[in-house]
Amino acid sequence: MRLFNELVLRFEQPDWSMNPEFGLIDTLFDTHPELYRIVRDDITLGRRDSNLGRKDVPTVEQVVRAAIFKEMRNLDYRELEYAQSDSRICATFIRLDMRKPFSFQMLQKYISRIRPESLARLLVEINRIAIASGYEDLQRIRQDSTVVESNVHYPTNSSLVWDFIRESTRLLGHLSQEIDGLSYRDYTRTAKSTHFKISTTKSSDRRVNLFHKQLITFTKVINQTSNALKRKPGGLRAVALLRELDALLPLMEQVYGMTYRREIEGEAVPNDEKVFSIYERHTDIIVKGGREAQFGHKVNLATGGSNLILDCEVLRGNPADSTLYQPTLERVIGSYGITPRDSASDGGYASAANLAYSQTNGIVNVVFNKVVGSLRSIASSTNMETRLKRWRSGIEANISNLKRGFNIFRCCWKGWEHFQAKVLWSVLGYNFRVLTALTLGLLADLV
Repeated sequence: MRLFNELVLRFEQPDWSMNPEFGLIDTLFDTHPELYRIVRDDITLGRRDSNLGRKDVPTVEQVVRAAIFKEMRNLDYRELEYAQSDSRICATFIRLDMRKPFSFQMLQKYISRIRPESLARLLVEINRIAIASGYEDLQRIRQDSTVVESNVHYPTNSSLVWDFIRESTRLLGHLSQEIDGLSYRDYTRTAKSTHFKISTTKSSDRRVNLFHKQLITFTKVINQTSNALKRKPGGLRAVALLRELDALLPLMEQVYGMTYRREIEGEAVPNDEKVFSIYERHTDIIVKGGREAQFGHKVNLATGGSNLILDCEVLRGNPADSTLYQPTLERVIGSYGITPRDSASDGGYASAANLAYSQTNGIVNVVFNKVVGSLRSIASSTNMETRLKRWRSGIEANISNLKRGFNIFRCCWKGWEHFQAKVLWSVLGYNFRVLTALTLGLLADLV
């Protein structure tokens, strides 16, 4: 109850009574300063603190608080910089202490250093505090998965070829300014026209002819990119451009191969041999049931009776839900040291192996919604099975609350590591809101 008592006192202060979420977070980190140590090494990266000179570099505490404020208010980094001088609650929460606001470049530099592994540990530690404070008893657990899209356009073979032609030509244009005597030919006008015709043509025979033409142009671009890589760099910028082209070339060849196989030869190309984006190369194709394909990553979530998200895993590929059931339970039991009494999941998680695993680990009631075949849920009574099935459906509201409240239908952070970090920051923000609602409910009961 220490957290609850401290929070009641904090709510009596005007700044926090009007902003209960930040009041709770402020109380949580003040009473548990060890939370900062989880991400300290990521932020500092060997930086040594000094008592000399100007204090224009944010502390670990300020970086963490700024990241949380940004997430809770759904701000970008420029808006976060402005909020420090415009919002009294922001300056108080970040603890600027009359200092000049930190620039958005500074904040982005340090916040982006925090690794997803550290954020996952931070999530577990905050949940442990919630369990110790009586907000969650971990007697029930439910699982479900969702998809968070990458920030990419819908990938077609034609659009990918056009993207690579355009990007390679752009880099060659910059490189020609750095290396004397480097010449190249700009094929973007022809390629763009062919791409438009492919997109608007329905005749299969004409599309094949247009793809033949586009792939010939693409071959020329690949060849001149390969030739440019043989040149000696003249300076640091030239070295950087050549590295980008060197990373681009094998992807260009891969896209050429998969486009030729699919569009010219009519061959079905396996998903693991495809490229879905030139920029967000980590993107996977996710197909759930008969729904339209999505491009991003599957996210598996587990929540408890309090609606707190106890476990979050951002996955590569498109694994079946049934393969996620056991690893999630292992992490939950290992992280919190408590075995749930009840487990409720969607029918996609159902399998005889998962049912046997649950019983072996001491879970009493194991319910899968909409199971088929001879597999049956295990419950102490029919009433218990019905109640758990109804309770399981509540995780869909949790997921909707998470994605709508923190706008992560699509992740705009770049790269695989940052994609995971953004999802975990949103999960932390969601849990802070749930904890605030639970605390306010306790306050209302006392009144």
